[in-house]
Amino acid sequence: MTESGYVNNVLTDVTAFAPATVANVGIGFDILGHTVDAVGDRVRLRSIDEPVVRIRSISGVAGDLPVEPQRNTAGRAVQAMHATLGLKFGFELDIDKGIPLASGLGGSAASAVAAVVAANALLPEPVSRLQLLKFAMQGEIVASGSAHVDNIAPCLFGGLVLTVGIDHPRVKQIPVPASLRCVLAHPHMFLGTREARAILKTDVTRSDFVWQTANLAGFISGCYSNDLEMIRESFDDVIIEPQRQSLIPGFMDVKQAALAAGALGCSISGAGPTVFAWAQVQHAEAVRGAMIAAFAAHGLQSDHWISAIENNGARVVKA
Repeated sequence: MTESGYVNNVLTDVTAFAPATVANVGIGFDILGHTVDAVGDRVRLRSIDEPVVRIRSISGVAGDLPVEPQRNTAGRAVQAMHATLGLKFGFELDIDKGIPLASGLGGSAASAVAAVVAANALLPEPVSRLQLLKFAMQGEIVASGSAHVDNIAPCLFGGLVLTVGIDHPRVKQIPVPASLRCVLAHPHMFLGTREARAILKTDVTRSDFVWQTANLAGFISGCYSNDLEMIRESFDDVIIEPQRQSLIPGFMDVKQAALAAGALGCSISGAGPTVFAWAQVQHAEAVRGAMIAAFAAHGLQSDHWISAIENNGARVVKA
């Protein structure tokens, strides 16, 4: 094998990067998400003669992740792809985790997406991103127990993404005002997706439904029209955040600190415990400092990032 990843002019070795994501974006439970290019996962795939999927290694901030493909989000996603396409060759994976586990930053989705993007680059006839989305969804089920695409879709397509439907998903990239940044603080604690979903009520009041619907519509309208005040007024999750905030020590103090420092809005990233805020670029550093200090006041140190919200989804970074 050559350094380039080619054998006899055929690509056999490729690495893909998939960014972290903020799912829900507060007001869009299970349908909105956006990328955070500051951190992500990498998956290296090599084609092998044996028609199987194997995980050779897992490194980075991985913790104790299973190497059995059917129990691993990346492995399961590639298995689904392999079986559906009826491939006569197989894949061997090396997974490098850059996203902390159970952080609310879409780590399970990123591994699955990076894996299928890398595998797609090794196919004689690559498939569409929509097909890759469906394969990655099979991996996400391993982590969360259900098929949802609010992490997978932005991770794959890039930017702020609205996804409608599960069996036949429709994906729409939504423009984000260029002056905005996403500020994230990830407290050093563990919060599993299954636990965070298990506490949610199965019904909502009519008034909350109307309020949340109006906020979602206003938020998307503000993004399309570059109306920062509309985004600010609509950045209020009245259904999910009130139920989950007790799982994150100091959440309300972190949120209030972010808003006081100039954030347009602040909420829980995915299932948590990461908290995210949107802020104009000139306020981003102050917002980050305020969020870190608020978590520290509750005895929690935190990792932190500031990221543009750009249309950079998963991509091949080495071949």
